Amino acid sequence: MNKELKTLHKEPQNRRKTRAVKVGTTQIGALAPIQVQSMCATRTQDIEATTRQIRLLEEAGADIIRIAIDSPKDVEALREIRKEVTANLVVDLQENYRLAKDVAPIVQKFRYNPGHLHHHQKNVSVRDKVKFLVDVAGEHDCAIRIGVNFGSLDPELKEVEESSKLVSLKSAYSHCDLLEEFGFLNFVVSLKSSDPYAVVEINRAFAVTRPEIPLHLGVTEAGLLPDAEIKTRIAIEKLLAAGIGETVRVSLTIPDEEKWKEIDTARRIIADVADGKFITVPEFFGKGLNVISCPSCSRVENSQFVKLAEEVKRITGEAHKQLPKDSKLTVAVMGCRVNGPGETDEADLGLWCAANFVNLKKGTEVIGSYRYDEILTALMNQIDVIIAERS
Repeated sequence: MNKELKTLHKEPQNRRKTRAVKVGTTQIGALAPIQVQSMCATRTQDIEATTRQIRLLEEAGADIIRIAIDSPKDVEALREIRKEVTANLVVDLQENYRLAKDVAPIVQKFRYNPGHLHHHQKNVSVRDKVKFLVDVAGEHDCAIRIGVNFGSLDPELKEVEESSKLVSLKSAYSHCDLLEEFGFLNFVVSLKSSDPYAVVEINRAFAVTRPEIPLHLGVTEAGLLPDAEIKTRIAIEKLLAAGIGETVRVSLTIPDEEKWKEIDTARRIIADVADGKFITVPEFFGKGLNVISCPSCSRVENSQFVKLAEEVKRITGEAHKQLPKDSKLTVAVMGCRVNGPGETDEADLGLWCAANFVNLKKGTEVIGSYRYDEILTALMNQIDVIIAERS
């Protein structure tokens, strides 16, 4: 772990001045140092493992650490974890927004996804759900992140707008308006996709329209190193160089004990932009084979997920050479039921992992479910079909 990177405090030039957002002992925006975040990949109810990973991330220089909370048992585990750590913690509420009132006293921030607010308690309006979150956050001095993600967009907006980019922006704008209408300003926004070029486009657009709101930057499901760092750099370098971005998350598919690499990679990107160092983007990100995978978190139901992602990357290597010139093939490997179904819709072939089987999709169509020891053969069969169709 390169802990010296945090002490250097290198910041890109020409940063914009947003309003300040207080997150526990730190601050996002208003020209404060760019905050680096990560997320625990351990099961939240595994108190010992999650506590250990928080400490690992803190030692690596994480400013803010996110934990997924899906149930009351997760909340109870978090209460025990909080007794052992002092880190600035963010809770990812996912679909159960009501848990905010239980976790708010012991965390500094929570993130909600506007798309997920449509899934539970459909008799309660999204407006009322947001008001509930704002009231809880205000009472306990918590910050909020409005986290918009291509894989789980607002279903009502998707019915009237085909472009994921426009849906993302409209969703973010409407929720910013709601929070401000309720008198709540201690929030940030993230607009994420597994496509780094889309990340650049939507964050630039948002920064022009709402320059006062701090932005959390990241490329979802960037996948395995070294490709994941390149994809992330494509987006984050361009945005930071333009003065956009107040906090950063690098998402890598890596084993739990290597989670510190997310922090190390983020700090190196920030330092390189400050020094005027930028990568040359490899051509294969515009064409050829592109494997994306999520960074793993406590929602992953089978520990074989990371190994599976690595194997997909390895066995599909030859397919890259067989694709027709200027053709692009995207394979998505997702670790859970929350983001898996939606994120894989955007890929040519998608795998999303359950506890004992893996779902294989072609676009939005589910081809079938396979055991972990069967899925690679099924995947390669589908890749062969696609290559034959395009040749």
